[in-house]
Amino acid sequence: MSKFRTAVTAATAATALALTGLGGLVSLPAVDAMASASGPTLVAIRAAHHPGYDRLVFDFRGGLPAERSAHYVTNVIADPSGKVVPVVGSARLRIRFFAASGHLQNGKNSYGPSRRTFALPGVIQVVNAGDFEAVLSFGVGVARREPFHLFTLTNPSRVVIDIRTPYRTVQVRAYLLDLNRFRVGHPPFTRAVDRPVITPAVAFGALQRLFAGPTQAELNAGLRFVASKATGFKNLAISDHIARVQLTGGCGSGGSTFTVANEIMPTLKQFSSVRWVKIYSPSGHTERPTGHSDSIPVCLEP
Repeated sequence: MSKFRTAVTAATAATALALTGLGGLVSLPAVDAMASASGPTLVAIRAAHHPGYDRLVFDFRGGLPAERSAHYVTNVIADPSGKVVPVVGSARLRIRFFAASGHLQNGKNSYGPSRRTFALPGVIQVVNAGDFEAVLSFGVGVARREPFHLFTLTNPSRVVIDIRTPYRTVQVRAYLLDLNRFRVGHPPFTRAVDRPVITPAVAFGALQRLFAGPTQAELNAGLRFVASKATGFKNLAISDHIARVQLTGGCGSGGSTFTVANEIMPTLKQFSSVRWVKIYSPSGHTERPTGHSDSIPVCLEP
């Protein structure tokens, strides 16, 4: 029987997996401070690609959480507010740790940023969804719903999730705001970053990775995603060399001359099938809906 399955709850430490060690995992450094509780405290989240799967690792100090669970959900719901947590991905995993915490005595996260992006074939985003009454939860956005395997390792204490990536990917570019260029007024204000996307829907994959934003290393280098109040996109269609896409959530320039349109257009125009891009507001409007020309909605005007 395959070690992968679509939902699993781990109650005991699994045997050491011989697939690969933890070398090469992308790690975000944990805050070096006293944790807020005597029980297990999350100190790092790491992820890396290996042949055939992405590995996501949660490092704990003070032992392993008493219970660990993961399953696919339609929406990631925050604890305890009950609100939907935005997580970029074509599928989403809800991961929960019981009798564990992710904060320090001063209330800050013990494991680094609560939202992070990865440039991996499967794992796109990991977002905190709750740290309340010893229940710690996360949403994981993935490129496609695939079987996974959850297990634990000790010395040090780790909860590991291996997510299968049995598909072919190609490298595309997502264009993000470069603060270094923007501050000094030297256009172009965007910088391209490489992302793996599943074929054949490469334009969709490129936009999805754009909306996930920069990785931690790219953030440190001054790259940002300007959302202009949008939370996502839908209805992407390409015909007659025109790409049409509708924003979801909100829409507003905030008076800035740089908006999400400045990122969407070059991201889509990298493909030979696209010469013009028409961006629609969440209500379905754009300034020039017909003709061979670019178009933005009024809400993205400065």
